[in-house]
Amino acid sequence: MVIAHIDLDAFFAAVELHHHPELRGQPLVVGGDPNGRGVVATASYAAREFGIRSAMSSAEARRRCPDAVFLRPNMSAYREWSTRLWDMVEPECEVFEQAGIDEAYLELNDEDPLEHAQQIQQLVREKMRLSCSLGVSAAKVVAKIASDFDKPGGITYVPPGEEAAFLAPMAARKLPGVGPRTEERLTKVGISTIGQLAAMDDDHPLLRGKWGAVMALRARGIDKRTVGSERAERISISTERTFEEDLSDRAQLSERGREMAGRVAERLTEKGRYARTVTVKMRYPDFTTITRAQTLNHATDDAIIIWRAAAMLIGAALRVRNEPLRLLGIGVTGLSDQRQLTLFPLEGLIQAKASPKHEVAS
Repeated sequence: MVIAHIDLDAFFAAVELHHHPELRGQPLVVGGDPNGRGVVATASYAAREFGIRSAMSSAEARRRCPDAVFLRPNMSAYREWSTRLWDMVEPECEVFEQAGIDEAYLELNDEDPLEHAQQIQQLVREKMRLSCSLGVSAAKVVAKIASDFDKPGGITYVPPGEEAAFLAPMAARKLPGVGPRTEERLTKVGISTIGQLAAMDDDHPLLRGKWGAVMALRARGIDKRTVGSERAERISISTERTFEEDLSDRAQLSERGREMAGRVAERLTEKGRYARTVTVKMRYPDFTTITRAQTLNHATDDAIIIWRAAAMLIGAALRVRNEPLRLLGIGVTGLSDQRQLTLFPLEGLIQAKASPKHEVAS
C-alpha cells in the first residue's frame, strides 16, 4: 500500500486570486483586520516572501509588508471549491480520506505511485487551476510531513525503508501531535530532532503511555494507519472571534455569543447533524486561554439551546475571573445524525440552570 497526502498550496489565497485576478502577483493576506487584532489565516507565496505566515497577527503582517492586500476570509466560497475539488479527485485514487478543507489522504496504485501522484497533481492544476503539493510514502505520518517538504507544487517520494532517515534531521516539532508543551519537555531532555526522538529508549518517562508509544513509532517512520474508505467524519463545528477591543459589557458579549451559536446551528443544519456537547473558548487580555464544555441530555441543532449552554459556561468562568475578553469561541462536538425526540425540547435539556433570558450573568 502506498499513501499520498495532498495539500492545497495557500488554498484560501488561491481561491481569492480566482475571484480577484487583478491581484495576481501582489502580496495577498487572507485574515483579520490589520488595523485591529485579527490574525492571518493564510498568505499568498508573494506575501510569504516577506515572512508572513499563518497565525501571525495581521498588524505584524502589515508591518512586514505595508503594500500587502488584506481580504477577509470567505469560508462559504472555500467550502464550495473544496467540495468540487475532492469530488473530482476521489474517483481517481484507490481509496480516499478527506482530512480537512484543503488536505486529503489518497491510496495510490502500487505499480507506479509516483506517476499516479503526478497525474492527480496535473488534474488539480488543469481542472481547478490550483496548485497542490504531495507527499508519498508507505506510512501515513511520513506522507503528511513529506507533502510540506517541497512547497509549492512539489511531490516528495519517500521509498520504503527510508522513512526514518527522511524524518531524522527534521525538528521534533514537525512530527504531527508534537505541540509546544511536548516540544518544551523534549527540549529539556536534549531532544530537538525527530531522529533523536526515534533513538530514545522506549521506557523513557516521556514515552510512557499510549501516546508516548505512538510518538516513538511515528518518529521511526512506523505508522500502521490506513487510508479510510470514506471521507473523514468531522468531529466538531466551531466559530470564534477576536474582538477589536477587549469586551467586558455583558450585553454585548451575549449578543456576540448568540450570533456565534446561530452560525454553529446553521452549520449543523446544513450537514444534517446534531451535537451532544457545547464548548466555549475564552481568551483574556494577557492571552490566558480557557475552554469549558457542557454535555446536553439530548443532541440538538437548535441555536437557542446551544447558546443557553454556552451562556452558562461563560458566566461560570467569568465568576471565577471577571475580566474583559479578547476572544470568544463557541463550538459543538459529539456529532451524530440523529437526535432523541422530546415533547419539551428546552426543559431539562442541560444539566444546570441558565438565567431566564439566556444572557451571560453579571
